[in-house]
Amino acid sequence: MSRRVLVDDLIDAHDVAEILGLSHRNTVSKYQVRYPDMPRPVVELGRGRPMLWLRSEIERWHVKTAAQGRTQLGRRPSRPQPRAGRGPIADLESGC
Repeated sequence: MSRRVLVDDLIDAHDVAEILGLSHRNTVSKYQVRYPDMPRPVVELGRGRPMLWLRSEIERWHVKTAAQGRTQLGRRPSRPQPRAGRGPIADLESGC
């Protein structure tokens, strides 16, 4: 079963780091180890290749963990939020 998402909702490690208030995108992989409940990438093409997350999942997780005192609220994303119903749609294989 595949998952349909708007392409504009996909973000890379740089954007994840920005949302979380991290100074470098490489710290995202450390967060994945430190926080097992952190959303996993929806697109993972293999070692050395970009990974993509859903912006809404990362933002929701970040607000939740900050409220629990596990992380701090960071900077807000500088990119405008995509509008619902706009942009191309991608089918993602489940388990990607």
